[in-house]
Amino acid sequence: MRFIFKTSYDQDIRLAKHSGHVFWYGLLLAALALAPFVLPVFWSSLITMVMIYGIVGLGLMLLSGFTGLFSIGHAAFMGVGAYMQAVLTALGWPFPIALLCSMGAAAIVGAVVGLPALRVRGLYLAIATLAFAFIVEEVLVRWESVTGGNRGLAVGMINLFGWKTSSPTVFYYICMVLALLATLGALNLLRSPTGRAFVAIRDSEVSAQSMGVTLAYYKTLSFAVSAALAGLGGALSAHMLRFITPDQFGIVQSIDLLLIVMIGGLGSVHGAFFGSIFLILTPQAIALAKGFLPPAIGQTVGLQSVVYGLVLMAFVLFEPTGIYGRWMKIRIWFALAPLYRRGLLKRQRSFQKTDRLA
Repeated sequence: MRFIFKTSYDQDIRLAKHSGHVFWYGLLLAALALAPFVLPVFWSSLITMVMIYGIVGLGLMLLSGFTGLFSIGHAAFMGVGAYMQAVLTALGWPFPIALLCSMGAAAIVGAVVGLPALRVRGLYLAIATLAFAFIVEEVLVRWESVTGGNRGLAVGMINLFGWKTSSPTVFYYICMVLALLATLGALNLLRSPTGRAFVAIRDSEVSAQSMGVTLAYYKTLSFAVSAALAGLGGALSAHMLRFITPDQFGIVQSIDLLLIVMIGGLGSVHGAFFGSIFLILTPQAIALAKGFLPPAIGQTVGLQSVVYGLVLMAFVLFEPTGIYGRWMKIRIWFALAPLYRRGLLKRQRSFQKTDRLA
């Protein structure tokens, strides 16, 4: 078991709390850097999708896990970023500039959508974001002169200031660097006064407001930051897929994004990536398992949705802290063994907003 003796205030704000963090995260980065050279292209592409959805999951985690504002239409922000990236790439804009514009457009739309959060909460806010998602999908379908409508829109190659490439390896490293920057940005945001304001709003809006937190500003900011990360993920997914259609950013995609934060672990940065791993690898596991299942089950339409639903119910009932919560319990068990006490991590009653004065 590791004991950390703090001798300075700087130790409280370090991202790496001890040498073990530096070693394991460094080893993870080294493994990711070598993955394209030792793994087949198929598995490298799956890791790329995990990193893309991890970025989107980070945005939704900041909004839902740390600010307490739930969105059922988050895929619409991905759609805004994806189509903005496709249009600007077709116009010959360099990849980095187009990417920043896609994030900016998604952030502006997110700030506008966040305005209802100033007056409604809970289920009503979720319904408002769902209505927005339907509006965005309808706009993408009807605005055929820009989006191509239901015919879809092809996405050009990555243009790095004149150097064009469609190499999967180059794109892999771009996604890796952006995922790393997004993660570091989220971690630094959460340990800043802004991040503490987000958490205060999640815990109790009345208490946060009494402490001087401006609800309107921080709620809108949370939506804007979350939408910007979703727009970044949407722009990267557009280059990954090379062809986008409006139905790729509908309600089904929004539910998948909710699965990321719920199954990964609501309220943890690690949970965004654990959830994206689940989301990307589960369809592959189901496809492999179909050959061993009876035809009546393996060939059933909607088998993936049934598996998602069963897994989600299992986590809600038995492990509400998600995959990351279970991983932390396993770590603590090994750290304390054989002194681990049964019931040490027994789930306590958590107060919802309806249980508070707010």
